[in-house]
Amino acid sequence: MKTPIFREGLRSHRLNSPQCIKQCSGISIFGRTIKTIIFSTDVAVIRNIDADAILAVYPFTPQLRIALSVIQAADAPVFCGVGGELTNGERSVKMAEDMESIGAFGVVVDSLIPIEDIPEIKKSVEIPVIATIISEKQDIRGRVEGGADFLNVSGAKRTPEIVRFIRERYPDIPIIATGGPTEETILATIAAGANAITYTPPSGGQVYSLEMAIDRAKYER
Repeated sequence: MKTPIFREGLRSHRLNSPQCIKQCSGISIFGRTIKTIIFSTDVAVIRNIDADAILAVYPFTPQLRIALSVIQAADAPVFCGVGGELTNGERSVKMAEDMESIGAFGVVVDSLIPIEDIPEIKKSVEIPVIATIISEKQDIRGRVEGGADFLNVSGAKRTPEIVRFIRERYPDIPIIATGGPTEETILATIAAGANAITYTPPSGGQVYSLEMAIDRAKYER
């Protein structure tokens, strides 16, 4: 039976993630199956896209206020960054505890966090700890054995290769991975063994720019 769809006029203008992502297996977290994860901290985009979850990581020191803003805006679970090369140690452990307390569904550490921090974070929270992998030359084994629940693969064009490398060695570890810009690259990443896909949606500025171009065209007819 086909799934019934409710469409409401004002909210029908939304962003849609690539439907091919639905072909991956997904990851079940606290009873929710997550396949499509959008990479954004833009609350306007987050409120207007059909994502299963949000990946709220950014190239600055993790801040609770930013995470809280995203969590409050989102209808979907949010995975929050808690540390890396600059923010680590006790600060990352405390940040992970704080993120859990405000409702984060998981915490993310980047590729340069000291590996010994992962088990300390894992001991401090009940939510998943997600370790970012950017190369197969990283100490993946150390991250898995240290308690990382999921791996988040972000290897640009080499992402499918890295996913395949991990999957051959760790057949049961849940893998989140960047899908790339096209349906072809997304499907290649899924085929390599990714369970869930991160997708970068257009920014609010990009959407607005397109709409303004369409509006201006109406006056040029």
